[in-house]
Amino acid sequence: MIYLKSDEEIELLRISNQIVAKTLAEVAKIIAPGVTTEDLNKLAETFIRDNGAVPGFLGYHNFPKSICTSVNDEVVHGIPSDNVVLKEGDVVSVDCGVYKNGFHGDSAYTFCVGEVKPEIIELLRTTKESLYKGIEQAQEGRRLGDVGFAIQNHCEQRGYSVVREMIGHGVGRDLHEAPEVPNYGRRGNGVMLKSGMTIAIEPMINLGKRQLSFDKDGWTTRSVDRKVSAHFEHSIAIRRGKADILSSFEYIEQVLGNKAL
Repeated sequence: MIYLKSDEEIELLRISNQIVAKTLAEVAKIIAPGVTTEDLNKLAETFIRDNGAVPGFLGYHNFPKSICTSVNDEVVHGIPSDNVVLKEGDVVSVDCGVYKNGFHGDSAYTFCVGEVKPEIIELLRTTKESLYKGIEQAQEGRRLGDVGFAIQNHCEQRGYSVVREMIGHGVGRDLHEAPEVPNYGRRGNGVMLKSGMTIAIEPMINLGKRQLSFDKDGWTTRSVDRKVSAHFEHSIAIRRGKADILSSFEYIEQVLGNKAL
């Protein structure tokens, strides 16, 4: 069942997503060599609660932390830990969810730690670009295959691979709702997009092979060849024209300044 949201419900979704956006910006302020991923988690949880919300991920299917922190070859769902210390040249994707007023926000951004190799920066930049290519297609009357094709085409033309097993999703009163939103597809195929649908589009793109392996913790997902992966995500509302992006990278980019992708 795909739930269409009223304008009032979309505004409540926007509130949750803007808290996510500001949380990610707070995290961006402290990302540096020597910082642990648990440091990021603690900061995020405090900021979320200080803004009258609760972490959307904490306890979700028993996930133990408030954010996901996936370093280098970790694709998604990395668990923050005091034992994971960020190093110069790392990248870390931070995926954050917030629940407030009965609605979830969900967004992710991949950050550089210090100076990062140009080939990895190019992967991050391409992945972020592909997110917006997908959003451009997310309009009433088009189909989810149009969104997935735009992401896949942009990344594969540049020699990167698109993760298949992990995909985007509807977002609303539940963190994960219908429909599923793959980052690959055929134009003209898939679910028809209708005004009032709210979805999270989140390309996960690998420098090497697209296949994954799964850690024994039951959560952490890695590229099978241990090459770097990138992940960017926005929650959006489908409209008759251009999609309405409910989350934002604006606050992150203010923090990063000229180091923004």
